[in-house]
Amino acid sequence: MNINTVDLNRPQRFSQFKQASAPKFEGQQKEAPAGVKAGAAISSLAGTGVALALIAKRQGFSLNPKVLKNTPVKDWAIFRIANKKDPDRKLLEIEEKEIFALAGGSVAGGLAGGAVFDRKNMKAKFREALTQIVGNVLIPVGFVGGASRIYKKYEPQIKGIMPQIGAGNNKYINFANKFIKNLPAVGITAAALVTGIYTGSKVTNFVNEKFFGQKKERKIKSTDFAPHVDDLCLAVTLMGSKNSPAASTITRVVPLFLSVPGYQVGKAQD
Repeated sequence: MNINTVDLNRPQRFSQFKQASAPKFEGQQKEAPAGVKAGAAISSLAGTGVALALIAKRQGFSLNPKVLKNTPVKDWAIFRIANKKDPDRKLLEIEEKEIFALAGGSVAGGLAGGAVFDRKNMKAKFREALTQIVGNVLIPVGFVGGASRIYKKYEPQIKGIMPQIGAGNNKYINFANKFIKNLPAVGITAAALVTGIYTGSKVTNFVNEKFFGQKKERKIKSTDFAPHVDDLCLAVTLMGSKNSPAASTITRVVPLFLSVPGYQVGKAQD
């Protein structure tokens, strides 16, 4: 039996197939390098921190290093939690105007970081800054704030029509009745937030198309909800005391979540 010689220089059939490249989807955003992401995170946190310090100073909290050194960390403005045993305890207030200031500081920090670490993509960063400030902060927070003011105007009437389980000193029944009475507040907050984010997305898509020539529609992302932890605080506030431990605890993490818009700005790519 003859054995044919194998020609190693002859191209084999399997070598004629090229490896398929990963599919590219229309509208897929370019991923920022790790260094750019790190710079965006640092700069957005710094911008948020500066805004937070100015807010604390305006509300009467001392930023003097000597005072802070002699003050327990738990008593610093950002870490102060409501205490039922001390109802007059001064707390840092974070409401609509403070949210706008913190978001502005975050976005400004993100832009500054982008200018330092990723100058070639500044056009994309300015577009994202507009999206974050207008679409994810001003419009949604405005919707929630407006809905809150309307609700508070008619709060007694709304709570008065809510059904109750029964009267008595049973703590579980009392909690259930309180929860039922405040369901409209939670529903109104949620509806206003979703409507505000949807409206903000439509407005920024319109502006991006008309002024930046960006015809790709920007979809709502999970990170778009990060600036609205304050709305959870609002819902808790409407269901109980504004200075309750639960409400003040949530308020303390608001600045951290408000650094997300600046991070999105700093890492944006063309």
